[in-house]
Amino acid sequence: MSVLLAKTLRSSTLKLALICIGIFGAVVFALFSYVYWSTASYVRSRSDHAITAEYAVLQRAYDSGGRVGLAAAIEQRFADGHLEGGTYLLADPSFTPVAGTLTVWPSALKGSSGWGNFSAPAPDAAGRALLRARFDTLSDGYHLLVGKEIDDLDEFAKKIEMALLWGVALIFVLAAMASVSVTRRTVGRIEAINATSRAIMQTGLGKRVPLRGTRDEWDQLAENLNSMLDRIESLMGEVKQVTDNVAHDLRTPLARIRGRLEKGYNRPRNGDEDQSLIGDTIANLDGVMRMFASLMRISQIEANDRTAAFRTVNLTEIAGDVVELFDAAAEVKGGKLHAVGDQQVLVAGDKDLLFDAVANLVDNAIKHGREAGEVMVEVTRSDGGAIISVADNGPGIPANECQHVFKRFYRLERSRRGPGNGLGLSLVAAVARLHGARIEMADNAPGLACRLLFPLRAEIGSENAGSAAETGRLI
Repeated sequence: MSVLLAKTLRSSTLKLALICIGIFGAVVFALFSYVYWSTASYVRSRSDHAITAEYAVLQRAYDSGGRVGLAAAIEQRFADGHLEGGTYLLADPSFTPVAGTLTVWPSALKGSSGWGNFSAPAPDAAGRALLRARFDTLSDGYHLLVGKEIDDLDEFAKKIEMALLWGVALIFVLAAMASVSVTRRTVGRIEAINATSRAIMQTGLGKRVPLRGTRDEWDQLAENLNSMLDRIESLMGEVKQVTDNVAHDLRTPLARIRGRLEKGYNRPRNGDEDQSLIGDTIANLDGVMRMFASLMRISQIEANDRTAAFRTVNLTEIAGDVVELFDAAAEVKGGKLHAVGDQQVLVAGDKDLLFDAVANLVDNAIKHGREAGEVMVEVTRSDGGAIISVADNGPGIPANECQHVFKRFYRLERSRRGPGNGLGLSLVAAVARLHGARIEMADNAPGLACRLLFPLRAEIGSENAGSAAETGRLI
């Protein structure tokens, strides 16, 4: 727990949150200050307007009746309560009170005229009241003061100040708690990912990032990371399988080569026998070389962008060439090879690669179909593009093996004693990806039907080639 708290306090997320809190707090403080200033100014202005109006009435009384009239007006207005909480004072030139409600001239009010705040004994003698007053010097040297209690304004200002302080403090506290909580949650999710990463580095790819079921962005990230780990684990498994299969497929021909060379080395020289041994050795080496050539060809197709060489090609013509090439091989097994379909089915692609892909499908159908069987190569148009299908009436393959047969060196024959190395369908898959085609394998009842589904033909160009390369990932 302490480790998580320490990481939370060091987190850049918390630092960013604190910066945001500071900015937000400054904005709130400025807003509250403006509310306080504007409200206090409004209340004070209303009080000042009332004092000014009352002073104007008394000034008129002085102008019309002199000091006597002014004193009478003061007594009358105070008695009638014209100014709520009002205070009046008429003083001589030496500031000695002559008439009014105050017994002494406020010491806080200095000068011949102006505005000011001062405190005076409250009417109920329970304390002192805060007053705001306007004062001026009359023409005969006397001084007139008109004031009003502003205790309510002072109380209001204090409440506003307290509300401001408490509000800002509460905002900072709540924001800090929220920041720590959010940061802790973020750090917790990141730490879960880091813990899984460390476990994977220490023990292998068997660990996965835990999900919380919230379906938020963290769960989505965890799902993507787990999917990536699944894919990596699958690829690692394929690499291991390929390594094992390569080792198995190379061991037999290399063992034969070594055995023949050792046998020839230890026996007396014989021209005919030596020539036969050399021929068999070359044949075995050719088989090894073909396997590596197939691997390099698949890698080149997958690694290099060959779509720049795409042209409009006729699948029917390619299918006819393949049938013509393998017709003799089908007859050797007593079978038949047919090609049917539309006369012209155009797609954008590499003619040589498409020929190799169809040739591998036909070769597999002949080799793994039944004796004296029939292989049908069909090329048709469809609403979604073009389809080339190779179907046989042999034993077929199990449904759960359909996606595995496209892996490199994968063979249904676990003993791997028969001919072939499991690279033919891998080449087909690579060509299909390059051309944006999908591969479907279906039960031909009996036998197997393998279909390549090509997208609609577009204008030849880089845009079409790029689209084909992108959609070529779907198999």
